Amino acid sequence: MRSSATRQIRLFLGCFCCAYAFADAMTLAQSRQSAVQEKRDPIVDAQFLRVETQLVNVIFSATDKRNKLITDLVSAEVEVLEEGQPQPIFTFKPVMDLPLTVALLVDISNSVRPVLAQLQLASLRFLESAIQSTKDTASVITFDEQATLIQSFTSNKERLRAGLSEVVNPLIGSSVGLNRARGTSIYDAVYVACRELLPGEAGHKTIILFTDGFDSASKITLRKAISEALRAEVAIYAIGIGDQGDKGVARQVLKQLCQETGGRAFLPQSTADLSAAFAQLQQDLRQRYLLAYEPTVLANDTSFRHIEVRLKSRKGASVNHRQGYFPVQQPLRH
Repeated sequence: MRSSATRQIRLFLGCFCCAYAFADAMTLAQSRQSAVQEKRDPIVDAQFLRVETQLVNVIFSATDKRNKLITDLVSAEVEVLEEGQPQPIFTFKPVMDLPLTVALLVDISNSVRPVLAQLQLASLRFLESAIQSTKDTASVITFDEQATLIQSFTSNKERLRAGLSEVVNPLIGSSVGLNRARGTSIYDAVYVACRELLPGEAGHKTIILFTDGFDSASKITLRKAISEALRAEVAIYAIGIGDQGDKGVARQVLKQLCQETGGRAFLPQSTADLSAAFAQLQQDLRQRYLLAYEPTVLANDTSFRHIEVRLKSRKGASVNHRQGYFPVQQPLRH
């Protein structure tokens, strides 16, 4: 039997109140997180704290026409627009080697059984290559028609590996459960992670999604999952691995989920592609820019505000950032 520190907390996502099943896990996660936060640079962490000002923070990366990261941008090359209107940039600077707070979401549904070993290998390789125990924390969630918190936030890679392997290993090559419907609730899992697990966490909040992208059982829509990620300021990245003999990978779904939240979708076709994807992912997570601006027209409600970051002088370059934000209404002052 798993110890209380690594017990599974089943989340029944068939109803909207399912999110509160994370409450016990969140208490455990916060106690573990406190020890790691002591090691973090408070100046770096301050970049991610929401304060009672009108400043909007945007973390972004830029790639050239050959899809290589651009690491030498200066503020004069960058402009930001809100609802199509240029905004004066208050702060601009590169932010390299950011501390990460990562939720690994691993699909274990029937549709990925033929490639489950690849998904597990990919997630374990990410833990080894990208997570730095001295500054990062990660959690592991597996999902089919419902989600299970396998390991709450920790910097201990051994706990993360053990938790994932204990759940996934018995399913690889097994026919257990194949005679019953095991749908896939990707959007529900993303929604709950963004609503209950990641808010309030320090660091660059990120979901790494290992799946084929085919959702068959969510009660939450794709649009609502994306909106919740934007509210929580969570970037979603995906490693899309599917059964090539069946439907493959839902490319457009994964691209939409990632691009709108400021992440990227990687769709490896081979082991070599997977290695290249991890190298790109690690670079993208660690080598970014931060800009802040004060909107020239303040929102009078909490409706979504669109953001666009442009480069003025880099032909063929593209910018990767969240597509907007939901304003936080300020209390009236008398």
